[in-house]
Amino acid sequence: MLHSRFESIGAYLPSNSVTTDEVLSQLAIPPSFDLERITGVEQRRVRDTRPDSHEDSFTLAIAAATDCLSRSRYAAAELDVIISTSITRSKNATRMYMEPSFASSIGRAIGATQAITFDISNACAGMLTGTYILDRMIRSGAVRNGLVVSGEAITPISDTAVNEISEKYDLQFASLTVGDSGCALVLDQAVDDADKIHYIEMMTASEYSHLCLGMPSDKTQGVALYTDNRKMHNESRFLLWTDTQREFLAARGRTFTDEEFDYIIHHQFGAAAVPYMNAIGEREFGTPMPPDLNVIHKYGNTSTTSHFIVLHDQLGDDNIPAGSKILMIPAASGVVTGFLSTTISSLKV
Repeated sequence: MLHSRFESIGAYLPSNSVTTDEVLSQLAIPPSFDLERITGVEQRRVRDTRPDSHEDSFTLAIAAATDCLSRSRYAAAELDVIISTSITRSKNATRMYMEPSFASSIGRAIGATQAITFDISNACAGMLTGTYILDRMIRSGAVRNGLVVSGEAITPISDTAVNEISEKYDLQFASLTVGDSGCALVLDQAVDDADKIHYIEMMTASEYSHLCLGMPSDKTQGVALYTDNRKMHNESRFLLWTDTQREFLAARGRTFTDEEFDYIIHHQFGAAAVPYMNAIGEREFGTPMPPDLNVIHKYGNTSTTSHFIVLHDQLGDDNIPAGSKILMIPAASGVVTGFLSTTISSLKV
C-alpha cells in the first residue's frame, strides 16, 4: 500500500518582531486583563509594509516555497501539483485575488511549468487539508509529488482591532494574537517506515460551527461568565478530535497508547488552550499525552501555517530526533478537526 511522506519543508518569517505590549500600547483603552499571560503570545512577526518592499500573501508564499525547494530533491519543474491553502490572498500589496488561483500564480513564479494547480480554503486547517488532499493523490498513484504552500499576511485583522476596540473587553482581542508567515511542504511517496505519513483524517462538523463565534457576555457578570461559556463549548469542540481518533484506531484494533507518539502539535491559538486540550485527551484516551511542541510565544497564531511553523522551528533547533513519531491536531472554524500521524527522520532545516 502506498503512503506519502514529508520530503522537505520551508518557511519564511518576516524580520520585524512586535511585542504584545507594543500592540496594546496602540489601543485607545487598554484591556482589563493580561493578554500576554492569557494567550502566551509575547511577540509576533509582522510583514514589511513599506511601499518599496511591501510583503503580501504572495511574497510570503513565494519565499517559503523557495526555501522549501532549496532543500528538496525536486526542482520546481518536476512538481506534479501545487496546492495553495492560505486564508489571505493579497498580491501587489493590498489587492485580494480569487482568480487566477494563487497556486497557478505561485507555480508560474517558481517555474513549476508542469504542475496541476488549485487553491483550497479551510480556515486555520488549510495546510493540513492541503496535506490531506495531496496525501490521497499520492496514495492513489495520481501524482508522484507535490507542494502545499501558504502565505498568511493576516495582521491586518490586528490593525483593524486596534482601530476599533473601544472597551476594556471586546471580542476582537483575539485578533491581536496573530502573526504573518509563509510555509511550504513537498510531499512524495514514502519508501520506508522511517519517513512516512501513517494516516491523516479530517472532519468538518458544521453543526458545531456556532462554537467558533464569541459567546455573548452578561455585563453584570463580565468576563467570568464568558470564560465559563467558552470552556463548556470548547470542551465539546475538542471532544470531536478524541472521539474520531479513538474510533479510527479502534476500527484497526489499536488504541492511542499503541501509537507511541513522541510529540504532539496543536494549533497555536493560545498557550492556555494546549494543556486544556491535552487534559481532555488524557481523560478520553486514558493515557498521558506526549510532550507538546509549540512556538506560540515567539510567533503568535499564524493561522494555516501554524503546525508546520512549529515543525520547521523545532527541526531548526534540533529538538526533534530522527525517527520521532508526531501527532498533529487541527482546530479551525467550521468546526474542523482531525489528526495526522507521521514519522520523520530525514526531514531537515
